[in-house]
Amino acid sequence: MTPGSTRSDARAAATTVARRLREAGFTAYFAGGCVRDELLGLTPTDYDVATDATPDEVRGRFQRTAHVGAHFGVVLVKERAGEGDHTIEVATFRSDGSYSDSRRPDQVTFSSPEEDARRRDFSINALFLDPLADEGGASAVIDHVGGLADLERGLVRAVGDADARLREDHLRALRGVRFAARFGFDLEEATSEAITRHAVELRGVSRERIGDELRRMMAHTSRHDAAWKLQLLGLDEAMFDRHSASAPRTLGRLSEPGDGRPPALATCLSAWALDRGAVIEATQIAGLVRHWRERLCLSNEERDAFKRTLEVHASLERAWWTLGVAAQKRLASESVFTEALRLVQAQRPEEMVRIRARVSELAAEAGGLAPEPLLSGDDLIALGLTPGPRFRGLLDVLYDAQLEGRVGTREDAERLARELSRRSDDG
Repeated sequence: MTPGSTRSDARAAATTVARRLREAGFTAYFAGGCVRDELLGLTPTDYDVATDATPDEVRGRFQRTAHVGAHFGVVLVKERAGEGDHTIEVATFRSDGSYSDSRRPDQVTFSSPEEDARRRDFSINALFLDPLADEGGASAVIDHVGGLADLERGLVRAVGDADARLREDHLRALRGVRFAARFGFDLEEATSEAITRHAVELRGVSRERIGDELRRMMAHTSRHDAAWKLQLLGLDEAMFDRHSASAPRTLGRLSEPGDGRPPALATCLSAWALDRGAVIEATQIAGLVRHWRERLCLSNEERDAFKRTLEVHASLERAWWTLGVAAQKRLASESVFTEALRLVQAQRPEEMVRIRARVSELAAEAGGLAPEPLLSGDDLIALGLTPGPRFRGLLDVLYDAQLEGRVGTREDAERLARELSRRSDDG
């Protein structure tokens, strides 16, 4: 969507696409997640249209299209509504052949709405809605697989044979967990049992796809339920090569930032790692992060934030009250400090209050937590000091002195720099 557009605009754009196809004599319905979300009273993130028009017939009816899935009959249609353009995915009704790579069908056959519904993963995602009938005041939901009843009962149930659905795409196990957690639904018994039976097959799924699913779980307030279900079903062992029976309590107690965003991914991963008992000593953090990065295909930025969040948390847990003023100020100024403190709050709220009070004391001192350094490397050169490996250490000592209030002016810092340099030369 473009700035200024709304979800209602997106729905209007999708309705226009459906109407134009209907006027040309084709069947066209809203399909999948947008139908499910509307029936649950939620705002869909996007709208998909399913039709009996072939991809070529779809492209012939719209001016702005992109054929992104020729093999699967998917065309992207760009339609304007409100103040912006909206991209609507239009897919031809199809049935799928075998899944030799356990991800995508080897071949597809254009078919009927009923066959299209029966090839989908879960019944709540296999519903269609006629938006034009809805305009007339009657909700027209087309349900070929019992999805409406499952929505009412709060069930995530595989369409047809659960084992067959999971064999087709092993990632569906994670998707089932995500949907159950997000909506507060139960996993239907046969579906749950099939997920457990096929859990080991998750090892064959690409790390990128697993990582993407976990990111979506961690970005939702139901992240604790999702993690717990992953463990109860044995999927965590396939993900991390290790099963944990410990409840993800820290993850469940994470406070929200308060700005409408979820906690950072690194914070969620750190909380779950702590819950799983994987981090005992600071020396173990690098190995843990390296393993999780490989298993979840984390970006360099995500890896670094994950590692540093755990390291700062370890310092808060084991060393905070033994650190000097400079070390405390440096730690409190780190970009991940607030996230690490959120972990402390989830585990020991009283300790978090004490640490936060101490940080407030430090911030109230002259210069605050992270004042601009009084001297730089160029300043040391201007004083006549020769650049070299010791420069970094000298600058650190000077900045610590500034943080501790032992030097307060540039002149004080220059005098200390000369003194420290003479000592080094004499030594």
